[in-house]
Amino acid sequence: MEVQETRVQTDRVLTIPNLLSMGRLVGVPIFLWLILWPVFGGPENDGWAILVLMLSGISDYLDGKLARRWGQISRLGQILDPAADRLYVLSTLVGLTWREILPWWVTALLLAREVFLALLLPILSRHGYGPLQVSFLGKAATFNLMYAFPLLLLGSGDGWLATVAEPVSWAFIWWGTTLYWWAGILYALQARQLVKADRIAV
Repeated sequence: MEVQETRVQTDRVLTIPNLLSMGRLVGVPIFLWLILWPVFGGPENDGWAILVLMLSGISDYLDGKLARRWGQISRLGQILDPAADRLYVLSTLVGLTWREILPWWVTALLLAREVFLALLLPILSRHGYGPLQVSFLGKAATFNLMYAFPLLLLGSGDGWLATVAEPVSWAFIWWGTTLYWWAGILYALQARQLVKADRIAV
């Protein structure tokens, strides 16, 4: 398994990994517009929406890989990368739930995890800590969900491809959701250890 380097190695802003993360952020409103256009009477652009999701998944892999390989891990990148991940997950949940492709209870389950982690931030802040680093498990969960969503979109259509894509997408959804919550619980335990150590030090 590749060791995940998380220390800041550069203060540069305009690095290729950061530009990839910025590009992913720009893709969020484009994806949301493509997926919701049919709801407002426009044409269906699911193929383009799937392409945006696929490109976002590729760039998500590349930005971290290149940042570690080229020594370009930056503070900005550590903020942009998880922000882009969460925004893609949230925008996809909104779009697919609005289109009634994804059941509301799956959306509620994933959003509950985000609320759970958001509640930890003020506690960490009071003890002088910012948001904790994204773990390998959290990245794996995001990858599963980012594979699941385009497949679920394909599965909502007709034909043999939809027949194959739908069960595969649900396998990724269940794995992704389980890993998403598992990573969230480990995040909470890590936050608890930091707060406990801080209290002992005082």
